[in-house]
Amino acid sequence: MKKIGLMLLTAFVGGAVAIGAYKVLERNNDGYTLTEKQNMMFASNPIKISSAGTVDFVQAAAAVSPAVVHIKTTYGTKTASSDEGGSSMEDIFGQMFGGGRRVQRQPSAASGSGVILTADGYIVTNNHVVDNADKIEVILANRRKVTAKVIGKDANTDLALIKIDVNGLPFVKMGNSDNVQVGEWVLAVGFPLDLQTTVTAGIVSAKARNIGILDRQNQSMTQEEWMEMQRTGKRPERPQNTSIESYIQTDAAINPGNSGGALVNANGELVGINAAIASESGRNEGYGFAIPVNLAKKILEDFKQYGAVKRGYIGVSFRALDADAAEQLNINEINGLYVNEVVPNGGAEAAGIKQGDIIKKVEGVEIYDSPDLQEKIGRMRPGDKVALTVLKTDGSTKNVTVTLKPESKVALASTAGKPTGASIGKLGASFAPASTTVKAKYGVNNGVVVTNVEQGKLFDNYDVPKGMVITSVNGKPVNSAADIEKSLPSSKDGITTIIGVSERGTYKFSFNGNN
Repeated sequence: MKKIGLMLLTAFVGGAVAIGAYKVLERNNDGYTLTEKQNMMFASNPIKISSAGTVDFVQAAAAVSPAVVHIKTTYGTKTASSDEGGSSMEDIFGQMFGGGRRVQRQPSAASGSGVILTADGYIVTNNHVVDNADKIEVILANRRKVTAKVIGKDANTDLALIKIDVNGLPFVKMGNSDNVQVGEWVLAVGFPLDLQTTVTAGIVSAKARNIGILDRQNQSMTQEEWMEMQRTGKRPERPQNTSIESYIQTDAAINPGNSGGALVNANGELVGINAAIASESGRNEGYGFAIPVNLAKKILEDFKQYGAVKRGYIGVSFRALDADAAEQLNINEINGLYVNEVVPNGGAEAAGIKQGDIIKKVEGVEIYDSPDLQEKIGRMRPGDKVALTVLKTDGSTKNVTVTLKPESKVALASTAGKPTGASIGKLGASFAPASTTVKAKYGVNNGVVVTNVEQGKLFDNYDVPKGMVITSVNGKPVNSAADIEKSLPSSKDGITTIIGVSERGTYKFSFNGNN
């Protein structure tokens, strides 16, 4: 009997010690990652929500909505983005040339959404919701308004982590976006069109979507840069494309203001951060796009730990293969990533990858497009190792391990663009290098002169005159017919864009050579 009493006393004391230790850790757990914090909190408070089989989202919406916040930002006169409203000529010009123009203006405001991840106030949102803001205000579910500070932000993934000094907040459990399936029910929760908390339902339409929106935003030209390019014939220097897009596509209604809000599954678990819509009107037209939470987890942990993203690079530039690309490259493979260039001293070079090789698998999973690789690499840091299966130029298949290098040593692997289907034959013109006199006449530093135009061909249809100086093709400066031929096959969006100058003035036209 004494032994039983002693055992009970020991168990009681041990339990009290464990609870006390947990409370101490709970009060001071800044050393934990966001995921570890969530695991501790949900271990003692498991979520039990009905499955989507009943097509009943009441419990999921009730669990998530209190933890999705309204974010309001204000901008002073220093800079404001041209997509924040207004209809001045500067705004119109900015929209024509990529929407990236910064203009001086009076204080203005914008809004978006955010998702609370921890009870002590860490909130995930989009970079474009808070970028360049002078003040960030978070409106909680109870209508309380608090000021937030930025912990970290990244234009390459369009993610940001902000923090408010409030405790005891409701929060959303982070799920596993790798387990999301096409056809699965999801909810989008946010503050669209400045409305209060709004929940919409739909299904996952696709995964690993690359829509090129981040690259367009990061590479867009200002009006001054555009005018300078017309004068010199040279595009402004831009860093290599480092954006990572591997969106979850959904038909749950997403509108302006939903940015940074939650995409959750029927169990109320966060699977994506809503970021973009595909629309001609600027309003929902059927498809929205969310950043997978598994990519976001790594980026957010970097923000919390370092204040910035620690990104590792393979050290290659590549092109996603399809039937058209295979035909242009004169190869038989239509799946995988064709290696265009290997960066000197990068991880790929050290692993024996060479130009012309085709990356077929990453960590044993088949690759079909650039997001299949980029998202997985985006979850890693310099020094991490990634297993690739590579089809060599001699037809053999080789498994290699690549150690990722930091950005300071190598450039990020990026796509070489989409096939345009264009050729000199389709243009229907002949060219000669522009003389020094001709270049001086038009104030350009490079160019080729159109020496002949064939009737009924593309240049003839666009009324391109003989004597015009072509300065760039698909954003690349040209100085010979060979340069034109090299620049025509691909572009970022599959559209051929040609810029030139003549006595009539500056000339620009775009066409789809695949049609």
